Amino acid sequence: MRTHRHSHRRQTIAFVVLMLLVIQILAACGGGSPQTGQDEGTPGAEQPTTVPTKAAEQPPTATPSSPHQPTATAGEPGTPERPSPTPPPPGAILSTPRLEYGVVAHLYYTDRERALTLAKNAGFDWVRQQIHWKDIEGPKGNFGWGELDAIVEAANAHNIKLLISVVQSPSWARADGKHGLPDNPKDLGDFVEALATRYKGRVHGYEIWNEQNLAIENAGQVTAEDAAHYVELLIESYKRIKAVDPNAYVLAGAPSSTETNDPNIAIGDLEYYRLMYTYKDGIIKNYFDAQAVHPGGALNPPDTLWPENPGPGPEFQTSREFYFRRIEDVRKVMEEHGLADRQIWITEFGWATANNTPGYEFGNRISYELQAEYILGALQRTRNHYPWVGVIFLWNLNFAVLWGEQGNPLHEQASYGILNPDWSPRPAFHVVQGFIHAVRQEEGW
Repeated sequence: MRTHRHSHRRQTIAFVVLMLLVIQILAACGGGSPQTGQDEGTPGAEQPTTVPTKAAEQPPTATPSSPHQPTATAGEPGTPERPSPTPPPPGAILSTPRLEYGVVAHLYYTDRERALTLAKNAGFDWVRQQIHWKDIEGPKGNFGWGELDAIVEAANAHNIKLLISVVQSPSWARADGKHGLPDNPKDLGDFVEALATRYKGRVHGYEIWNEQNLAIENAGQVTAEDAAHYVELLIESYKRIKAVDPNAYVLAGAPSSTETNDPNIAIGDLEYYRLMYTYKDGIIKNYFDAQAVHPGGALNPPDTLWPENPGPGPEFQTSREFYFRRIEDVRKVMEEHGLADRQIWITEFGWATANNTPGYEFGNRISYELQAEYILGALQRTRNHYPWVGVIFLWNLNFAVLWGEQGNPLHEQASYGILNPDWSPRPAFHVVQGFIHAVRQEEGW
């Protein structure tokens, strides 16, 4: 059981992070260029552990020492050798051995070397890259790997693990020619098998679709039957990936946090989880390693939750869908359906800042400094209270660069970023960097 030690630990880490932030800001006064120095010691890719009955607990911790010194990387003096990888037994549930940290990045047609260097300097273990199936396979069986080959090569060269999020069917995969969930699970199976075959051992995880409970992510409409169809797609994808690369994680895609139930907009996320978990008497249980989740944030600090501890309001206050702690509701649904042995991976979380996108105006009340504070709070809360989370991915690294190049640096996607359009770091970058570094010092890895 976790005790009052967390209070002391959180204060210690917060102090270390604050000191690092002050140092970084003073250093940055000489110019706005991003950090391109030595890597901060991101550990190499570790083999997943198998979890027979329950999610991995976090290891016990101690007060960090020498928090400003870099951590040794694998192969350096004083670093223990990792055991040779061994494949898990057939049907084993994969789990990360500790809480790991990732970021969503845009690595297509950009300075990916710079992006990955910054991601590693921040201390991230993982990068999540979304790919559009429709842009890679067409017509069926004809693949244009192009940029994806370069992305995989670059991520591995930087010793960063890669999670691929697969979305958007080719027009030939649906009778209506749209880009939602494919009609035939075998078509998606063929594609992910081709991915796993090409990138075995170099892509470390696959997230099957993204926010599939939203109509916009499923060709304009979503129904309860789509949840059942999604499970069939996940089953096929899991079988095909694991047959090629049993060490690769396969994630059930993350529904968007919403309580809306309108076929033209969305199915509520908790309802969608229940539909997934009860289909065919819970057959999904045998076909995913971890459940991806996208907890909300809106205007609300990470420790708040409606109704017992509401956020500042007045907007985005009176529904649990607008809170980071929505993840607790998801976990409860998983436990109710016998899935307590599966980790949750938070594959997107973050807070918007100033932007010009309708629907995201709340971000105009969140400064870069407040964004950094909220992100730090979410990282601390996850580490201290959610031992069943395997990886937490921040949304996002460098979308402000992408949108700046396209002439709209205030797009909502850019507003969630921790880098500016010129690649210089925002306060959240330094806070994340300090937090992860302090955690590594404390946990000794």
